[in-house]
Amino acid sequence: MSMNTQGRQTSPNKTSPAKTVIAEHKTISGNRGLAQAEKLIFEIGTPRRTGVDFPKLKGVKPRLGGMERTDEIGLPGLSEPETMRHYVRLSQKNYAIDMGVYPLGSCTMKHNPRLNEKMARLPGFADVHPLQPRGTVQGALELMGELSDWLCKLTGMPTVALSPKAGAHGELCGMMAIRAAHDAKGADHKRRVLVPESAHGTNPATAVQCGFTIDSIPANDKGRVDMAALKAKLGDDVAGIMLTNPNTCGLFESDIIEIAELIHGVGGYFYCDGANFTALVGRVRPGDLGIDAMHLNLHKTFSTPHGGGGPGSGPTVLSDALAPFAPVPYVIKEQDKWKLVEDVDGSESFGRMTAFHGQMGMFVRALSYMLSHGADGLKQATEDAVLNANYVQASLSHDMSPAFGGICMHEALFNDDFLKGTGVETLDFAKAMIDEGYHPMTMYFPLVVKGAMLIEPTESESKAELDRFIDVMCGLARRAQAGETDCFKAAPIYAPLRRLDETRAARKPVLRWRKQPSA
Repeated sequence: MSMNTQGRQTSPNKTSPAKTVIAEHKTISGNRGLAQAEKLIFEIGTPRRTGVDFPKLKGVKPRLGGMERTDEIGLPGLSEPETMRHYVRLSQKNYAIDMGVYPLGSCTMKHNPRLNEKMARLPGFADVHPLQPRGTVQGALELMGELSDWLCKLTGMPTVALSPKAGAHGELCGMMAIRAAHDAKGADHKRRVLVPESAHGTNPATAVQCGFTIDSIPANDKGRVDMAALKAKLGDDVAGIMLTNPNTCGLFESDIIEIAELIHGVGGYFYCDGANFTALVGRVRPGDLGIDAMHLNLHKTFSTPHGGGGPGSGPTVLSDALAPFAPVPYVIKEQDKWKLVEDVDGSESFGRMTAFHGQMGMFVRALSYMLSHGADGLKQATEDAVLNANYVQASLSHDMSPAFGGICMHEALFNDDFLKGTGVETLDFAKAMIDEGYHPMTMYFPLVVKGAMLIEPTESESKAELDRFIDVMCGLARRAQAGETDCFKAAPIYAPLRRLDETRAARKPVLRWRKQPSA
């Protein structure tokens, strides 16, 4: 049974002696030095208190047709200093890239330069509205045109769709273009997509959403596509392949050109998941490898903010074969004016993916990053990311167990062999990292590696910061091998909350605060 369905025990074993290991000093306040205890905002606020007073409106006739609120809205009220302190205290409970190494593999948690943020806040970009007349947003359209030019040149592709809002949305764009291309040729029998086990998990889901069926391709003992298995799966009904390169194991698919030739040989198209493009920029152009479609995560490669439910951006580049099917809108320049093409009449475009034109703030940040680095700087960032990952892998290999031999690309993958016989599991090791002041690496992913620990340092980290991180990881590995199992089972000790049952929390989250009745 896969881990996705069985879950795993994450709360401390009540029968374990670990519960007796830590004799904690309990403070009266619940604070731990500068780490302040803090309740929910609903528990500390009251509707009778507010930091802002508004006078009651006079002479205003309601327009809600009798649907006006008559009771309290139920939101907590706090004074201004109470509000400030509440959120500052909460911020101290969060790990952040501005605090230290953020080693999440497959996520690329790199530094976001403040210059990018300053540019994104310029009024001409921050205040732009998608329904403004084209003549009033020429600067914004020019920026989109220049960003498109950079993305096309870096990938060696002729066309890019900027409108996809995130990586999975970009995947959808690429696969919709592939389906449109097959349909235009009357090849509606091509509905099978090959997906290697080392690809990102969203790839098969995207293909299914586009009406394709999935055929999985196993990995070989080197963590790359099993070419014999791939060749055995080829047939006239193959619509294409969805491959991640570098793959989820942090390895470059060394047979990628042959894979492209095989897929094209049966009339299919090559979709490449570009989430790991940060390991290729300036060194390899995907178009030269035979790739037909590839999405680019601006947050992973070009430093725009990552996660938190904020605005994502996943532009998708397309080859000559798929360019006619690109979605609208896209930017073109006619004489000395920029315009958006939004009409699909008379074209083979598969249509529109989203209401407007993409995430302007992300475009500004990404282009700011490109212009401040230049072509040579982007290449150096790629080289530094790969160098850092290999430095981590080499430095940890004496105490931990790399999943595969040889060099890696931008992330280093370890399995749990070094924990064999210790009683410590990957999850215990990750929880112990929290006590050391580090966010854990990506755990149990990719699923093709037992007890996987995936570490991506990015180019942002200095050697000194990496050395601090490496010392902690090696020290924890030695503790586990020395038999200090109980400390790992009790971890985290110094976190705001002790170990939780994360499986239950994920499956039955409490998303709404309810006031408890008075005793």
